[in-house]
Amino acid sequence: MSVLHLLGTSGDGGAETYFVDLVTALKAAGVGEAAAIRRHAGRQAALAAAGVPVKTLGFGGPLDILTRPAAAGYARLQGAQLLLAWMNRAARHTPKGPWARIGRLGGYYNLKYYAGFEELVANTEDIAEWIVSQGWPAGRVRCIPNFATAPPPLANQGGAALDRASLDTPAGAPLLLGMGRLHDSKAHDVSLQALAELPEAYLWIAGVGPLEAKLKAMAQALGVEDRVRFLGWRTDPSALYRAADVCVFPSRYEPLGNVVIQAWAHGLPVVAAASQGPKALIEDGRDGLLVPIDDAQALADGVRQLLAAPRRAAQLAERGLGRVAAEFSEAAVIGQWKTLFSDYGAA
Repeated sequence: MSVLHLLGTSGDGGAETYFVDLVTALKAAGVGEAAAIRRHAGRQAALAAAGVPVKTLGFGGPLDILTRPAAAGYARLQGAQLLLAWMNRAARHTPKGPWARIGRLGGYYNLKYYAGFEELVANTEDIAEWIVSQGWPAGRVRCIPNFATAPPPLANQGGAALDRASLDTPAGAPLLLGMGRLHDSKAHDVSLQALAELPEAYLWIAGVGPLEAKLKAMAQALGVEDRVRFLGWRTDPSALYRAADVCVFPSRYEPLGNVVIQAWAHGLPVVAAASQGPKALIEDGRDGLLVPIDDAQALADGVRQLLAAPRRAAQLAERGLGRVAAEFSEAAVIGQWKTLFSDYGAA
């Protein structure tokens, strides 16, 4: 065994989904690994199905004195040579030992939790530069982006478009897709306001979070509730991407924008707010459209442009697909992780 992944969160979000995707892909690429995670039945089952040994630990707050020694014992049991901590809570409980400690950062985290770690991995160049600006040695930080994949568009391989009728959505109506937690940072409220300006369109919102009741009330107040479908947490994102006409991503705060990369991978054009991650990813007018943050009218105008010009929408989507192949393919990203593991004698 070479690598032990530690994930201390119990939520269902983009980082947690990508954790499973990456661990599974590394396993398929021949990396010896195990995982120590906070209890989560779905994640445990997915990792077990991939053949990855899993141990559940408490990953509690500052008074939790049990998780770190338990993680150390599990690391020794698995013969780990490298411990990879995903986000702050895992880093807090990543023990010292005869192994390298690496932190994987998908945001602008407090670096105090990574004191003594050999290296940090950022998933964007901007985050990597920020880490260095905080005083972290430049030679001990590298950028490895997230990868995006789309299964073949075949029903028996999990890639077929979801039947719109199953969600009471007309086959010929323009369909917008919003992905992400129901949280203020994701700005689903802006999508609802934009929908009010697009009377023929429908909107699917996939995600869970504390704003569900508020967003549903807002949809009713705007008079669009009959054209919105709140889908909750979904395990079939490819089917959603393939069913939609445009991906709307109006996040107010977004370090990366994994939804953008996933939409590209599925050949879906994107209209996104110019928050940090999407602005760094998208070349406006070439592989997507950027609009100002918190501007529902601009979001609606962007969607309207693409719906009125299917050829242009297809060109943007095709260029996005090219970006995935060149920069965010599974093979390229797994290769970078294997190089990092090899640098520490763990591959």
